[in-house]
Amino acid sequence: MPDEKPPSGRERLLRALFQPSRRQVVVAVLLALVGFAAVTQVRSTQVDDTYSALREQDLIDVLNGLAGTTQRAESEITQLQRTRDDLQSATSRRQAALEQAQSEVDTLNILAGLVPVTGPGIRITITEVDGTVEVASLIDTVQELRTDGAEAMQLNGQVRIIAQSSFTDDVGGISVDGVALESPYVIDVIGGPEVLAGGMTFPLGPRAKLEADGAALEVQQLTSLDIEAVRSPVQPEFAVPDSGQ
Repeated sequence: MPDEKPPSGRERLLRALFQPSRRQVVVAVLLALVGFAAVTQVRSTQVDDTYSALREQDLIDVLNGLAGTTQRAESEITQLQRTRDDLQSATSRRQAALEQAQSEVDTLNILAGLVPVTGPGIRITITEVDGTVEVASLIDTVQELRTDGAEAMQLNGQVRIIAQSSFTDDVGGISVDGVALESPYVIDVIGGPEVLAGGMTFPLGPRAKLEADGAALEVQQLTSLDIEAVRSPVQPEFAVPDSGQ
């Protein structure tokens, strides 16, 4: 077998470049680390030199400037937090005012008979037996119900009874707000059932007066009662809101 020809100098150089030995790799890594450390030290030295070149008063001024900047930033943060809290408080107050206003509107709508309502209450049935129910007796019954906390009332499912309701005698019965009604008179009332029922039966109360007219009175306590009769809004002719209030 013929002897192999020894590699030329160029071949040895290429082999060293493209096929480095482990020793060469280690040396290259060490050189890279040394270079990185040198650059870092130079940069750190430059920063240190920047402040070391300053006089004591200059350093104090720098520190004071930094302290002032920090104080201004903290002051702005505090102001922003205060503004945020004020906005949240104003929003809460506005929401509370809106809820209160809506509650008052709902209450006024119920009292004015403008909306249907539901709730616990009683149903009163007045039936003429051997006499005619007097208008005064029916009015006394309604007034007693109001005194006992009635929140809404309707008569015979047709008329919503409110504070301005009028009762008059009519042919064959009674007229309520211009609507002719006949016996039996059924009054649906929303409120506390026990209190309302008790107000109908006390001595010399509505039951006694209606029985004196020759009528019978029956009271049912209900856990849920619907009042569907509503009134149309009335536009005031003379009264206007007082702008000064």
